[in-house]
Amino acid sequence: MENITVSFYLNLTMFMNIGHYRYPTFVFCLLLYSFIVSANFTMILIIIRERTLHEPMYVFIAFLSANSLYGSTSFFPRFLMDVLSDIHLISRPACFTQIYVIHTYAFYELTTLSSMAYDRYVAVCHPLHYHRKMNSKTVYTLTFFAWVCPACYLSVSLFMIVRLPLCGNNIQKVYCASWNIVKLSCVTTAVNDIVALLGAIAVAFLPFGCILYTYLRIVLACWKKSSEVRRKVLQSCLPHVISFVIYSITSFSDTALNRQNLEEINPFVAVILSVEFIIIPPFLNPLVYGLKLPEIRKHIYKIFLYASDHKEKQNSCTARSESTLIM
Repeated sequence: MENITVSFYLNLTMFMNIGHYRYPTFVFCLLLYSFIVSANFTMILIIIRERTLHEPMYVFIAFLSANSLYGSTSFFPRFLMDVLSDIHLISRPACFTQIYVIHTYAFYELTTLSSMAYDRYVAVCHPLHYHRKMNSKTVYTLTFFAWVCPACYLSVSLFMIVRLPLCGNNIQKVYCASWNIVKLSCVTTAVNDIVALLGAIAVAFLPFGCILYTYLRIVLACWKKSSEVRRKVLQSCLPHVISFVIYSITSFSDTALNRQNLEEINPFVAVILSVEFIIIPPFLNPLVYGLKLPEIRKHIYKIFLYASDHKEKQNSCTARSESTLIM
């Protein structure tokens, strides 16, 4: 048997030596993270403050924004430190914590999108019963299963991964991921593979299938409707479809990358493909919902108008004060 490595630290090996470009990279990533935090926090704040937005669709959008904050915060602070550092070691507890948070973020995104798809299905296919079916109890139930089921599955999965003896400490990523830890195992991982497969079917493929099924029903329901009805349905559903497509593409890129030989892929391309699902959905979701949904867009405009008026009043008061002092 190979020697079992019991090192307390794991080494993230996908970081490239980019020399003085590390500083522009750090600034760019910091600005990106700042935008993600501010945009998603603004979305949550608007939905909480405006009573007209206390409806299931907007509540799920707030959950999506909260998950974006949750996922990006598990990645960016550590990544920003590593960009400026020459050594990319991470302790085992910190690594397993990052695995749990990033993986739960990924599953929460999918299960929340499936809840939103069901909401749109009821709104389009059963409009007369919408308020009866999508009441507060239904929203809380959907949210409970969307957040608790992935957390329970990943708790069991991570417990099994933590117990694995490792024969190395090099992780071919810029963050910790469960598959990379499993590849370092000194023993057979058949049980882990079976648990991972069953969990993926329950927590990933079922929500994915639910989304496809609901939108198939929506398309069939709108097929013979008037163009005006189809336009309204498209306006209501398009932001969710865009979010789902973005998440599907970015998560598939990372999943496909895990099955490739990274030594045959350009390191820069490999890094981009591996972090897309943590960066792009949190960045684009506020833009998609903020610009496409009239109710949210209206309140965003109000915030900017209020800020602009407040600034003009401050400038006016300052000008009057200066003129008084001169006199």
